Amino acid sequence: MTRLFVRLLALLLLTMVLVPAALVWYAHRPLVWTGDDREYTLRPGTALRQAARQIADAGVPVEPHLLALIGRVAVDSTRLQAGSYAFASGLTPVELLEKMTRGDTRMREVRLIEGWTWRQIRAALAAQTELTQDAAGLTDAQVLERIGSDAGYTEGWFFPDTYLFAVGDSDLAILKRAHHAMRAQLTQAWSARAAGLPYRSPQDALVMASIVEKETGVARDRATIASVFVNRLNAGMPLQTDPTVIYGLGERFDGNLTRAHLLHDGPYNTYMRTGLPPTPIASPGRASIDAALNPAPTQYYYFVARGDGSSVFSRTLAEHTVAVNRYQRRPARAANN
Repeated sequence: MTRLFVRLLALLLLTMVLVPAALVWYAHRPLVWTGDDREYTLRPGTALRQAARQIADAGVPVEPHLLALIGRVAVDSTRLQAGSYAFASGLTPVELLEKMTRGDTRMREVRLIEGWTWRQIRAALAAQTELTQDAAGLTDAQVLERIGSDAGYTEGWFFPDTYLFAVGDSDLAILKRAHHAMRAQLTQAWSARAAGLPYRSPQDALVMASIVEKETGVARDRATIASVFVNRLNAGMPLQTDPTVIYGLGERFDGNLTRAHLLHDGPYNTYMRTGLPPTPIASPGRASIDAALNPAPTQYYYFVARGDGSSVFSRTLAEHTVAVNRYQRRPARAANN
């Protein structure tokens, strides 16, 4: 009996030594496979044992029970962060878990383009299947409320840039970042604005910047185009810019702007009304914001497109008529500025 007890005790002691040693060995043993990285998305609230099984199902050659055990004894598994991860061949189980505690996620990106309307921004985010579509079905007012904005309208308030996100992030999180970025850019530019501008607020400057964004064909013309519109506002002249009319038409615009459109009154028809339209007509980039707040010092009141993206600028209607006749074959349609 005594001899059996001694053997059992020795076996128990040996097990107590060998099992942890084997676990340590396994925890630091590279997980090797051929082919591409394995991708796995950890959803919020997923238990460690369930996550270990999902990682194995994703193609990582790991023993789920051992990975869960390592997570309990060697890594603080309570700190695992939700997100999308890419695991490369050669990663050890400990490195895999530590990667997830650091939140070292595989990021995706979505680009919001200068000159996009709010409708285009919503469509671009809706097309990102790896974003959680929390904004789907929300009204514009509800979107603003959810991102904590008091802007009053959505158009123009989302800064064009490339935004990184992890799989499962909310589209509202992207919108919130883009909105705060636009506020920061506008605030910074407003503080460095030129004197004597016909704007009552930064919001007015944002409206002007959106028009400059839509009217500019080549970057070098941007500040001069802004000067034309600023000069017109200061003189009490209508802006007479096609993009605002097109924006007012919305989905009714079929690509052909007619004289009837220009003669149909509405809040965005800058042929029929003086002053700025009630909201921006797109999201301007920083260059257009800077141009609106620091326009070139010119005496220009007119411009017409050359046809190569650039514009010809004129001080008088007579000069403008000559430019229109030279660069546009149908003067009645071309005198649009």
